[in-house]
Amino acid sequence: MALVYQRTQGLLDVPFHYCPGCTHGIVHKLVAEVLVELGLLDSTVGVSPVGCTYNNYEYFACDMQQAAHGRAPAVATGIKRVLPDATVFTYQGDGDLAAIGTAEIVHAAARGEKITTIFVNNAIYGMTSGQMAPTTLLGQVTTTSPFGRDAATQGYPINVCEMLATLRGAVYVERVSVTSIKGIRAAKKAIRKAFLVQKKGLGFSLVEVLSTCPTNWGKSPVESLQWVDSAMTAQYPLGVFRGADLEVET
Repeated sequence: MALVYQRTQGLLDVPFHYCPGCTHGIVHKLVAEVLVELGLLDSTVGVSPVGCTYNNYEYFACDMQQAAHGRAPAVATGIKRVLPDATVFTYQGDGDLAAIGTAEIVHAAARGEKITTIFVNNAIYGMTSGQMAPTTLLGQVTTTSPFGRDAATQGYPINVCEMLATLRGAVYVERVSVTSIKGIRAAKKAIRKAFLVQKKGLGFSLVEVLSTCPTNWGKSPVESLQWVDSAMTAQYPLGVFRGADLEVET
C-alpha cells in the first residue's frame, strides 16, 4: 500500500502540552516540515524563549537553545555568528517578542541578522493567565483589561510586521494565519520562504502567524478560529510587508 501521510521527522514523537484548540501545534508542524523538506534539520538550531512555547525544545527534532524572556533574537544572533553555516530560528509569542523583547527583535532586524523568526500572535499572554499583551485589540477583555483595552489609558496594539518592515535589514516580513486549509498552506509557503532567505544569506526574515488562545479568550476552538478571521485580521491584515518581489525558491 502506498504511503499517503506520515508524521514529519522534524518533530519528536511526544504529545503536545498546548490547550485544546490552540494552533501552536499546527505552526510547529509547518516549521518542522519545512526544515525537513529543505534538508536543513540536521544543521538547525532553534531558540526557545519564555511563554507558552518555553519547552518547544521537547518537540523539535533539531538542536534547541533556551533563552531568557525576550532575549531569543540576541541568543540567536550569537549562535548564528559563531555557526554561520547553521540555520538558526527563534519561535516567539507576542508577549515575549513585542513586550520585553521589543528591543532585541527591532535591532536584530535593523542589523539584518541572518536568522529567521517565527512570531506567533494570539493577542494575549497565554501562559500567565491571560493578561493584556502589546498585541491585544482595542476593546478586548483580558485579566488586566476587564473593561476592554482602552487606548486612552492602555495605548494601541503594536503591529509588528508593519513596524519591522520599515527597517532595511529586514529582507522578508509576512503575516499569515492558520485558521483554514488555505491559510495553513499559505503559512507553510511563507515559512519556507523565510528559511530560504536565511539559507541564501540575504538577511533577517520574520513570519507572523495569527493564532488562537481559546482558554484565555473564553471561547470554543471553533469560535476562536472565527474570531481570528473577523477581529484579529481587521487589526492585523494578512500579507507580505517586505520582500513581496523577492525570488528565493530553489
